[in-house]
Amino acid sequence: MQATERVVRENGLTALMVTHNMRQAIETGNRLIMMDAGRIRDDIGGAVKATLTPADLVEKFKIDNDRMLLGG
Repeated sequence: MQATERVVRENGLTALMVTHNMRQAIETGNRLIMMDAGRIRDDIGGAVKATLTPADLVEKFKIDNDRMLLGG
C-alpha cells in the first residue's frame, strides 16, 4: 500500500482500489464509493469520510440492503 500511495502521489495519478476491508476503505484515498450489485449506493468524501468508522460503513450497507429487500 505504501508503494502504491507513493507512486500515485508522485505522479499525480488517479487510482481505484477495490476492497471489502472497511478500515482500509476509510483510511485510503480521498473518496469512498460504496457499491452493491454493480450500482453505486453511496459516494463519500471530504470531512464526512474522515469521521467514518468501520461500524458506520457496515450499518450503512445493512440499511441500504434492507431498503433494497423491501423495495424502497
